[in-house]
Formats: sequence, C-alpha cells, structure tokens
Amino acid sequence: MFGFLKKSQDSSADGFAAPVDGKCISIEEVADAVFSSKMMGDGFAIVPTGETVVAPADGEIVMIPESKHAFGMKTKDGVELLVHIGLDTVNLNGQGFEVLTKQGTRVKAGTPIIRFDRSFMDKQGIDLTTMLVFTGGYDKPVVLSCLGQEVKAGDKVL
Repeated sequence: MFGFLKKSQDSSADGFAAPVDGKCISIEEVADAVFSSKMMGDGFAIVPTGETVVAPADGEIVMIPESKHAFGMKTKDGVELLVHIGLDTVNLNGQGFEVLTKQGTRVKAGTPIIRFDRSFMDKQGIDLTTMLVFTGGYDKPVVLSCLGQEVKAGDKVL
C-alpha cells in the first residue's frame, strides 16, 4: 500500500559511479571517434589518476575479454554497460592488466574489477582515458555534475 516509501533495489535507480579515480569528462571529449561519436552508446569518461577500475553499479560481470582491457556489466534492472580502459589497449593482449574478479560474478558498486600498470602503459604511450558506455537499457540523458572535476572510484556521478 505504501510502495512509494519502499527503497528501490535496482542499482541504476541509485545512479552510476565513477569507475576509476580521475578527472570526469564528457564522452564527446574522448580522442577516439568510436566513443566520442557515441557509436557504441552514450556515457562518460574519466581521465584516470588511479590504477584500479571498479564496478560503477551493482550487477553481474557479463564479459571480460582475454585482452583484459574492458568489462561488461548488466544491472538487475537490465541496464547493460561497458567499461573500456584506455584507447587501443586491446592491442596489448592483456599485458599491463590484472583481472581482480571473474565473469559471472555479482558485484556491488565500488568492487574492484581490473587493475592496470600505469608505468607500463606510460612506456607504451597509451592514453588511459576510461569510458563508461551504456550499450543497452539506458535511455536517459547523460547529465554529469562532475564535468572537469576530480572524482574518486565509486563516487556517484550520474
């Protein structure tokens, strides 16, 4: 009868968190047309200062490629998202990445998923901009209050 008082259990009702420490930027600022043109979907990006990438919401890890440079998640309410670490990092074939959980695991927002080796990436000349892209089930505008600001991994930004 008083359902309006009941707290929602779905993760996207509580928003989405920064996947890594760093500076929050719009997806249009990413130096890769696949992301900046929203070809894969809308989202946002973080220019990282940290090295540990966390789950941006509660849900299930549905994909971690062998290259370890990204992971896919699905929230309880069906939002599908991709967290992609750096530009052209697929070409590293997993070098410089450590997976901290496995595909099929249910996680909470803020759970560490992948760690990367910043000094290795710097030596390779890698742009570490990390994108969160909504690939399905999210049709709201991506309006961030953190644009241009430093955020911490796990901080709600959307």
